[in-house]
Amino acid sequence: MIRIVTAGRLRRLEQETGQARTRARDTQAQADAAWGRHVRELFAVTDRAERAEAATAEVGEILAGAVAELSAAQQELLLKDIEIRQLREQLEGDSMEGRSLTVLLHYGEPHTVYASREDAYADTATHRADPDRWVPCGERPASASMWRCEAFIYNAASNGFRRAHMPDRKPIEGAA
Repeated sequence: MIRIVTAGRLRRLEQETGQARTRARDTQAQADAAWGRHVRELFAVTDRAERAEAATAEVGEILAGAVAELSAAQQELLLKDIEIRQLREQLEGDSMEGRSLTVLLHYGEPHTVYASREDAYADTATHRADPDRWVPCGERPASASMWRCEAFIYNAASNGFRRAHMPDRKPIEGAA
């Protein structure tokens, strides 16, 4: 088939081709602008994601340290709780009945309380008293001795302590 193209038709085709090229350039410019926006947005999103990952890693390290500290504190607290429980059991389980304390007297005045006579004798060296030279006080009053140890035993009936060695009772004049 043969088609005859006239000069008018050729001009119209050239005009339509020009318009199509203009539309193609405008569309390409819009596509390039959209691509640029997309790339910039992609870079921004990637940057935010990288910063979020870094922050997450930092928070993870801080959290791991805090968890380790918390674990150590909980373990220490558990050990303290066990120790307190054991001390309470020991305190509640031990009856004071028959237990003695030793009081170091200085010229009859209480100076220091010890759990045992051995502890008292061991500490007397700090007061320049030689425990090897100590002698029983007998009937002398406590105020007559510079340093003197007296043992006291817990008495449940009176809810207090009494002397371990009571001095001999002397009859009061005329008493039987």
